[in-house]
Amino acid sequence: MNYTKRALVLGAGGFIGSHMVKRLREEGYWVRGADLKHPDFEKSAANEFIVCDLRDYSWVDRLIKFAGYQGNFYAQIVDKFLEPFDEIYQFAADMGGAGYIFTGEHDADIMHNSASINLNLLQAQHKFNELKGTTHTKIFYSSSACMYPEHNQLDPDNPDCREESAYPANPDSEYGWEKLFSERLYLSFQRNHGIPVRVARYHNIFGPQGTWTGGKEKAPAAICRKVAYLPPQGGAIEVWGDGLQTRSFLFIDECIEATRRLMDSDFVGPVNIGSEEMVTINQLVETAARVANKNVEKIHVDGPTGVRGRNSNNDLIREKLGWDYSQTLEEGIRKTYEWINDQITKKFVEDNYNAPYRNGAESE
Repeated sequence: MNYTKRALVLGAGGFIGSHMVKRLREEGYWVRGADLKHPDFEKSAANEFIVCDLRDYSWVDRLIKFAGYQGNFYAQIVDKFLEPFDEIYQFAADMGGAGYIFTGEHDADIMHNSASINLNLLQAQHKFNELKGTTHTKIFYSSSACMYPEHNQLDPDNPDCREESAYPANPDSEYGWEKLFSERLYLSFQRNHGIPVRVARYHNIFGPQGTWTGGKEKAPAAICRKVAYLPPQGGAIEVWGDGLQTRSFLFIDECIEATRRLMDSDFVGPVNIGSEEMVTINQLVETAARVANKNVEKIHVDGPTGVRGRNSNNDLIREKLGWDYSQTLEEGIRKTYEWINDQITKKFVEDNYNAPYRNGAESE
């Protein structure tokens, strides 16, 4: 098979990374994926998938070197016979929803783990570039809207998330501070060492095959799960805070399209990739209820909520890339709800089918 390009996707076992692997393969790329784990819900589309710890420099140093279309990752080949990838997509990070990143209990892990991966990647690529005498490999870094200053997001009706509003810096979480640091890290390696980079600030990406239970899920998945578990006539679900905090949410397919456009362009960023359809969390619940055709009562409880307001501003990406979101929130929630509902059904069937065997019952 003739491949168009070769790409390395870090974080390929995660939500966005696994979708990017699929997209690149559809475009004719040869893809190596790497992560701590395989994708949770389906087999990776990568030509080669390496399970490894990206916090370990020795793994990253090997991952960035292309050894041929047969894979050959574990072959003992000296560096001078290895080649650089055309593109690297860096999605790997220690992250989760509000219940994970805003409690303060995971701050040290979040900052250490994510920063280590980014430092390893850039240092390894810089050293390999010097050996090969090239700066061919283009690197995409997925930053986050969490790096925007808290003081610009106090008004839920008028948050300021323009790219130029990032300074003076004041993110509301250590997750956001690490994202801001790593943005500057990638841009510094471009300035000082000529590594071509592209940086995007993602705004609440959601969709099928994302984490939907366990504590690291984001608001759309958590709410869809809670609504799906209700009986057909509906019922009550818990909502953290007063539900008046605002957000915008971008469906995964649109995120992937915008990211590919950025990588194919001459624009470096940072640039927002998100939707401008801002809703309150209460409205998000109502959207999921409407999709599910259930009557849902909201019970407001204490919980981490993050900033009061956040909404993507797409002026820059429209100007530079001619991209804008096209799917409504309800369309995306419908697809996500249906997928999560299917996951719940599968789990119920598996649990009940396997129960007799777990309990030591014998078939008759």
